[in-house]
Amino acid sequence: MSIVQAIKNEARRLGFARVGVTTPDPPPHISIYENWLRLGRHGSMEYMAGERARSCRSDPRLILPECRSILMLAVHYPDPKTAKPDPETGPAGRVAAYAWGRDYHLVLPERLSALTKFIDNLVGSPIPQRWYTDTGPILERDLAQRAGLGWIGKNSCLINPTTGSYLLLAEILLGIELEPDLPFPADRCGTCTRCMEACPTGCILPDRTLDARRCISTLTIENKTEIPDEIRPQMGNWIFGCDICQMVCPWNRFTAEEYDQGLAPDPGMAYPDLRADLLLTPQEFNRKFQSSPIRRARHPGYLRNVAVAMGNSGNPAFLPVLEEVRQNGEALVRQHADWAIKRISDN
Repeated sequence: MSIVQAIKNEARRLGFARVGVTTPDPPPHISIYENWLRLGRHGSMEYMAGERARSCRSDPRLILPECRSILMLAVHYPDPKTAKPDPETGPAGRVAAYAWGRDYHLVLPERLSALTKFIDNLVGSPIPQRWYTDTGPILERDLAQRAGLGWIGKNSCLINPTTGSYLLLAEILLGIELEPDLPFPADRCGTCTRCMEACPTGCILPDRTLDARRCISTLTIENKTEIPDEIRPQMGNWIFGCDICQMVCPWNRFTAEEYDQGLAPDPGMAYPDLRADLLLTPQEFNRKFQSSPIRRARHPGYLRNVAVAMGNSGNPAFLPVLEEVRQNGEALVRQHADWAIKRISDN
């Protein structure tokens, strides 16, 4: 058995559903990324525009000078269409499917560490390595496409033709030369524009990038300040992330039925109780979401999102709790609670 095959077998044994190998050469779409930054479409994510972040994304060897191969890995998370709200709880919020269970930043590192130790043992000595899972300055989807895992769709997601786009990526930079896989050969989006048409805020752009300043996912997670007034009505009941552009994608008809068990959904996480969550104290928020990706939004940001969803529900039953938060909440939450009260009252 070749070294590459042994590594791929071990990666699958550890739970990675997709494995591919590519080189550390500059990513093929780095110019599109640079233009995206120049146009300010990264929004409030200033960490992406720093000199080191830009340089490393253009040349992975700046992260690990000894790098000779990159191992690209992916796991499946649940199909968002599999969860249904509880009709007895009334209007509920909605959370992106990747965040229904344990944070993948807690799940995948243990596997990545185990895989690097396996590679060291296989080679017979420690080799230079560096691994990430959505945590380092690297163009993951570009490299995943070049490693044969799929193509980058019009909604900017990596799409695999047999399992769809509900994928989380990770990578290991290795100081050992491995035979690379062939890049995924074709764009299979064709003339389809369903994702672009379905996006409520029109954030999906013709060059397969997103305007983060209008993206519901970015605004509810990365953005730590107010949500623009004109975007709020278009957010519906999304309070953490958004799956719309993937849910309408025809390729997700073929999504894997089996998701990674390390990402198994927690009860009630797909459609949270809006009233209960708006009343969470900072301590209760931290306890409830201790192992969840939702912690990334932070307490004020999450309650801000919940208030907007309440306003979009048009439900007068939310007015008392919104009024309570408007009087006693943090400034960011008070502002959005005031907007929600007006929106409900005007309907």
